[in-house]
Amino acid sequence: MKRNYVLAMTGASGAAYAVRLLEVLSAAGSDVYLSISPAARSVLEHELDLAVDLDDFDPSMLLLDPSRRQEDEKLQEIRTLAGISSEESSVLSVPTGEPGRVHYCHHEDLESPIASGSFLTDGMVVCPCSMGTLGAIVHVAGRNVIHRAAEVHLKERRTLILVPRETPLSVLQLDNMKRAAEAGAIVLPAMPGFYQKVTAVADLVDFVVARICDQLGIRNALVQRWGG
Repeated sequence: MKRNYVLAMTGASGAAYAVRLLEVLSAAGSDVYLSISPAARSVLEHELDLAVDLDDFDPSMLLLDPSRRQEDEKLQEIRTLAGISSEESSVLSVPTGEPGRVHYCHHEDLESPIASGSFLTDGMVVCPCSMGTLGAIVHVAGRNVIHRAAEVHLKERRTLILVPRETPLSVLQLDNMKRAAEAGAIVLPAMPGFYQKVTAVADLVDFVVARICDQLGIRNALVQRWGG
């Protein structure tokens, strides 16, 4: 049975984690309901030179269109930074059947399926998760469909993974993370390990993505396991 996941990109540093995670989820055959905040659009452009139109979105804007994979040297540099392979997915131990589909949900569209608890999903990931987004979720002060979808996952007792990327952290931010965890969220900071014989930035990206997939129950061999 095909799985459905919600992936929200917000305005913290770490766009490469989100782009790679989207590719991995799709390669695993999962459908992804994707929402991108305006701040995340700016981060995608600043960190990965990706121009994303939030009002006329297409997955190819995130380099997921195979026809663009051999375009030019600069594009390959961006894909390498984001951990995306040039020839084929490097997602190992994942079913290699038909890739999942990406369904775009505009951040202002509160009539989107993911805004309702009656729309069944297998989990949601906010990656990267800005401190503003974290605060809105924890204090039920939603202003967009990303906040609403996260609130839905908490109230429906579904998996919600928050991937903050901020340092240092204030007491208020730490308290928000504690409150999120107490409410049932999994707080998974983007803290890559180095024990898996890192040779490139993409290895660090894959470490965090692998840990997210582990929490979602998606078997993978993106990194060398400890003791493996």
